[in-house]
Amino acid sequence: MQKKRHRRRPSGRRPQNRNFRNKKALDPSNFIKQAQPVEEIEFIAPLSFSEMDIHESLKETIAKKGYVNPTEIQSKTYEDLVEGRDVVGIANTGTGKTGAFLIPIIQQLLTNNKKFQTLIVLPTRELALQVEQEFKSITKGMKLYSSTLIGGTNVNKDIAKLRRPNDFIIGTPGRILDMMNQKALRLGGFDILVLDEFDRMLDMGFVKDVQKIAAAMPKRKQTMLFSATIDQTQYDLIEELVDNPFHISVSSGTTSTDSVEQDIVKVGGRDKLGLLTSMLENKEFKKVLIFAETKRTVNKLNQQLRKKGIRTDMIHGDKSQNYRVSALRKFKNSNIQVLIATDVVARGIDISDITHVINYQPPTSMDSYIHRIGRTGRAGKMGHAYTFID
Repeated sequence: MQKKRHRRRPSGRRPQNRNFRNKKALDPSNFIKQAQPVEEIEFIAPLSFSEMDIHESLKETIAKKGYVNPTEIQSKTYEDLVEGRDVVGIANTGTGKTGAFLIPIIQQLLTNNKKFQTLIVLPTRELALQVEQEFKSITKGMKLYSSTLIGGTNVNKDIAKLRRPNDFIIGTPGRILDMMNQKALRLGGFDILVLDEFDRMLDMGFVKDVQKIAAAMPKRKQTMLFSATIDQTQYDLIEELVDNPFHISVSSGTTSTDSVEQDIVKVGGRDKLGLLTSMLENKEFKKVLIFAETKRTVNKLNQQLRKKGIRTDMIHGDKSQNYRVSALRKFKNSNIQVLIATDVVARGIDISDITHVINYQPPTSMDSYIHRIGRTGRAGKMGHAYTFID
């Protein structure tokens, strides 16, 4: 049965650039917090993947990936999502969110007589590529197909990809809209919309783009919206996108992680670069993610640290897609000690063993701060975050 949806007419406005210098600085006390020795209550799934009502082919690929038990969000959402219900989920990166939406959709494709199409929208290229990789590994041998649409790639190749059958389209808002405007992508017949890292998309100014994409899918039967945080002011927009959803939360969505020791470094009149270098020379700083607010600062800092013999690389919006993928791979494989970045990687990079996050330039919002430091203190490990204050 087709759902009736009433939505505001979206405009085609593009994301606005934000000038962080005009924003009020955050209180430095926000960046100081002792890690709390949390006694973790391990989630025990009532059923393993092998015991769940999942197609045998899908069970096989899940087992080959080494997954035995579903995570909390996967276990608590599976049945409702397979039945086609809308969801609003609060969950951090690293909680198994990608599997939480991919597995039920793939199950529907394998068990329904009728084929359908799914659109997955993510805020960054890196996240889109990660979802594509996960999709390909879970669907190996199933004859299910996807195309990924992200900036920094050849537009004509994307148009060619869209001419062939696709069960899934995975992409960032800008490139998806580009393909829609060129009539290469028509979303009218798509059944499922997934909006992942929704709060980050809003932070990046994609609200109008998301509304336009959603409005192009008026006949969709299911919407899945996942976010690490949800602000009270966002509920009107969320209600515009989902229809009678069930809500699931596996994180508070409001506070920084308790497993991260947080402190500030007061620079005063001291040599800021020298302070940073002395920290990085400490053997405990094994894998360090450094954030700066501007691309220019990232470039400059990368050059300065390399001259001091520190193994570094960088990632920001001006870097080509191939460069960004290469830098992330080197960091993940520990071929470099330090990755310097703008907020483009504050979310969605699934690297579990980052020992330290350093805010060389403080963020302009607590939301940004939470997601920056959330890159450390993961997978049950203690993390450390330092914020430089002039």
